Amino acid sequence: MSHTILLWSLTYAQLALALAACLAGIRIVRGPRAQDRVLALDTLYIAVMLLFLVTGMRLGSIFLFEAAMVIAVMGFVASIALAKFLFRGEVIE
Repeated sequence: MSHTILLWSLTYAQLALALAACLAGIRIVRGPRAQDRVLALDTLYIAVMLLFLVTGMRLGSIFLFEAAMVIAVMGFVASIALAKFLFRGEVIE
């Protein structure tokens, strides 16, 4: 019984995170300002990272957890670089 509940919960989480990633992708394309696009990119990498984690839980694979860690680190670095670019107009001084 608990296995079935966990399977349905993970399936629902995967669908919700996939929808969130699609909506973030739409905001990246249609965002009126650069700041909106940066926030949508942050949302997209978080949604994809969580999708990897949920899929790793469902499949029982540790490799997806490592991929989620790489996505999180790269997304954080990209967010800092884009914020610095929007604030100052250059990334490397």
